Amino acid sequence: QVQLVESGGGLVQPGGSLRLSCAGSGFTLDYSTIGWFRQSPGKEREGVLCISRIPGRTYYADSVKGRFTISIDSAKNTMYLQMNSLKPEDTAIYYCATKTSPYCTLDPSRQDYWGKGTLVTVSS
Repeated sequence: QVQLVESGGGLVQPGGSLRLSCAGSGFTLDYSTIGWFRQSPGKEREGVLCISRIPGRTYYADSVKGRFTISIDSAKNTMYLQMNSLKPEDTAIYYCATKTSPYCTLDPSRQDYWGKGTLVTVSS
């Protein structure tokens, strides 16, 4: 059974950094198409970034390029979202997700499994 559990959310000041974690079980992150998504108050869920297995590359939303990066700890089957230079508009519930296809997409409607999310608030 595929499960995803996010953690690491909290309150951070504008310009600060935060690292989110997503622990996976029931599948292997290294071989899977995975990504981070977010939903701000009053807005639709949107893709932040995803790792595609074909081709082997990471795709980023324009709004986070140069500020957010993803990494994987294979031993822990956990992926991380490092968020730097945070802005108030980054405030959202952040979700990790995976899909069975090797091709990633930032379209939330095309993901197969979701975590329950972790709240990030960027405010002074």
